[in-house]
Amino acid sequence: MLATVRVVALLAAYDEERFIANCIEHHAAHGIETYLIDNESTDATVEIAERYRGRGLAGLETFPRSGSYRWLGLLARKAELASTLEADWFLHVDADELRLPPHSRVTLREALVAADREGYNAVNFLELTFVPTLEEPVHDHPRYVETMRRYYAFLPVFPHRLNAWKRQDGPVDLVTHGGHRVEFPGLRMYPESFPMRHYLFLSVEHAKRKYVERRYDAAEVEGGWHRKRAALREEDLALVSGSELREFVSDDLLDTSDPLTEHPLFAGVRV
Repeated sequence: MLATVRVVALLAAYDEERFIANCIEHHAAHGIETYLIDNESTDATVEIAERYRGRGLAGLETFPRSGSYRWLGLLARKAELASTLEADWFLHVDADELRLPPHSRVTLREALVAADREGYNAVNFLELTFVPTLEEPVHDHPRYVETMRRYYAFLPVFPHRLNAWKRQDGPVDLVTHGGHRVEFPGLRMYPESFPMRHYLFLSVEHAKRKYVERRYDAAEVEGGWHRKRAALREEDLALVSGSELREFVSDDLLDTSDPLTEHPLFAGVRV
């Protein structure tokens, strides 16, 4: 069965030249192909992704930006692709995330196949958020995975990252929960959540570019989406001490206990 199972990660990206290569390579190492929806990037995101044609990149398309970040439209496009692409399992992913199997003895693809064999059709992930610290504030370089080793567990609600699912005969809903939880009739969530590493930002300057300078779709903001991200100001950008965080040892030793319910970066933002 394993040889015939195709898993595709659906990735939407805008100006993610720092993350895109590592994201595609990570998926490929786990037997997963990446389909990129580029949101009219102005940097080298597309150029870098194109290098992986035939060795990890399943496809690439452009989604119009129209002057602002329209997250719900991107999610709707991912849901469409989940009905049209030839694949057995899909993942909704972002470029700054690395999804992992429950232990390093198997690949992520093998772990999804095992869940499928047991009769489950969706998998949740537990988020471990990696951030710069006061002592080590800058990781905006290609080796960020090696150098940014402080993290915290993050879980505002459960399930928070229910976004790997088996192909369905009908449509799936990624929009209702903003991509955090897929919905479809007959969903059966695997009882064990898999870990994921999330590299929220690489430096204060990167956070400024990623959040403060981003123009969010006005209709989505008025509808209650993006909330603190849209309200984040440059003066809100602050780092925490590494002594308050956990130190990365290995994927098998990631600590998901006592999760935070809010990212420290957004803790002081008022909406």
